Amino acid sequence: MPALWPAGVVAAPRAGSPHQNPPFELRTHPTEMISLPTRAFFTVCILLVVSAIVLVGCNLPWRSQATPTLNLTEVYSTLAVMVTSQPIASSSASPVTTVTAPATPTRLPSIRSATPRPSLAASSTLSTQAIPCDQAAPGFPIDVAIPDDTIMSPGEAFTKIWRLQNAGSCTWTLYYSAAFFYGDRMDAPPTVPFSKAVPPGASVEIAVEMVAPLTPGTYQGNWKLSNAAGILFGIGPNGDSPFWVRIIVAEVLPGTSTLTPTSTPPTVASPTLTPSPTATPPVQASDTLTLYPLELLDLDTLKLQAPGADLGYQTGTNSYHFLTPMSPTLLGVYGSLEPGLQDCQTAGMSSAPIAVESLSIGTYLCYRTDLGAIGRARLVALDANSFALTLDLLTWESP
Repeated sequence: MPALWPAGVVAAPRAGSPHQNPPFELRTHPTEMISLPTRAFFTVCILLVVSAIVLVGCNLPWRSQATPTLNLTEVYSTLAVMVTSQPIASSSASPVTTVTAPATPTRLPSIRSATPRPSLAASSTLSTQAIPCDQAAPGFPIDVAIPDDTIMSPGEAFTKIWRLQNAGSCTWTLYYSAAFFYGDRMDAPPTVPFSKAVPPGASVEIAVEMVAPLTPGTYQGNWKLSNAAGILFGIGPNGDSPFWVRIIVAEVLPGTSTLTPTSTPPTVASPTLTPSPTATPPVQASDTLTLYPLELLDLDTLKLQAPGADLGYQTGTNSYHFLTPMSPTLLGVYGSLEPGLQDCQTAGMSSAPIAVESLSIGTYLCYRTDLGAIGRARLVALDANSFALTLDLLTWESP
């Protein structure tokens, strides 16, 4: 029966008789005699030796070392992944915007917000198209010689001179002229050609020879300009208002002759003549009103901004202001003397606008309303800042 012993134990024969079954003695294997701490120590030593060999081999001179380079693209990509992958905590309820760096760093040009401006050429084209070819404006002043209501003797010759400005876009050539329009021509030629060309924006003085009528009274002649085609144009917001000359022909009282009596006549009591009273025409409305640009006036009731307005206060080109009658209302300049009902009934009136800047303070106007009533207006004041126009108005009752 075989003997049992622990693993690692070897039976060795005892010294003695070789023919006897020798007894056995137990021996231990050499590896079983090494303790665990000793094994750990040897393991660490072996690892250190191997590491030293590897390090020495990496630093051998025959192995070239590549210089590491920084790849910006990889850096930005890595940053993008890191930024997008990190959770962002927000204490507010507003949404969180994830910022991703561009793969390739590119310098973007600066963007400035600017208000678009129209080109100078486009503005010039628009302004040129808005200005009519033929249009005139009053000069400063418009009456260079013979202002309104100049007193003349019957048959007196005079030279009327106007100053006008070319407010259109076309040059007034030598084929342009001043042309009589309507009213009292006073022996003036029907047309007076220009003596020089007048470009846009320039001014010209127009002189016309005239003769005062022989009969005393107030006379007014209205004129316009004529282009090369014979088309008439004038001043005012629509370029169709005439400019005029107005004079007063005075009455010349004949000299008194002295009678030389041959005898002394008896004294006779001369009867006292009592003049018949002159009937005063009834007044329909009278008031002093102030008009501002773009306001309307009813001349029958003298109410502003009322239905059925007869007169408009308008702003024209070159900052001129016009009293514009609204059809069928008529308006005309009378003069510096206050007119009566009969004076305005026979005064020259038209539907043409009248430039306020061409009138003197105290000038009287006559008008006929859309209902046929006759009236007069006196220019009281004109404010240079607000252009408020103050008028003293009186409208007589219709017959």
